[in-house]
Amino acid sequence: MCLAIPGKIIEIKKEENIAIVDYGGLKKEANLSLVDAKIGDYVLVHVGFAIQKVDENIARETYSLLDNVKL
Repeated sequence: MCLAIPGKIIEIKKEENIAIVDYGGLKKEANLSLVDAKIGDYVLVHVGFAIQKVDENIARETYSLLDNVKL
C-alpha cells in the first residue's frame, strides 16, 4: 500500500522546482514538476513528488485521522 501525505508549501526554490513542505512541524523537500502550486498551497506528496493539490480542510482532516491511528 502506498500513502501520500499532505503538506503545506512554505518555500519554493524556483530554479530547482523544489518546495519546502511542512508536515505539521516536519519540513522536507518535494519536487513540484507534476503540479502547479504556490506558497501556502497544500499538496499530496508521494516518494518526494507533489502529485496533487488538496484543500486545506482535507489536509487537516487527514492529519486528524493519522493522529488517531494506533500502531
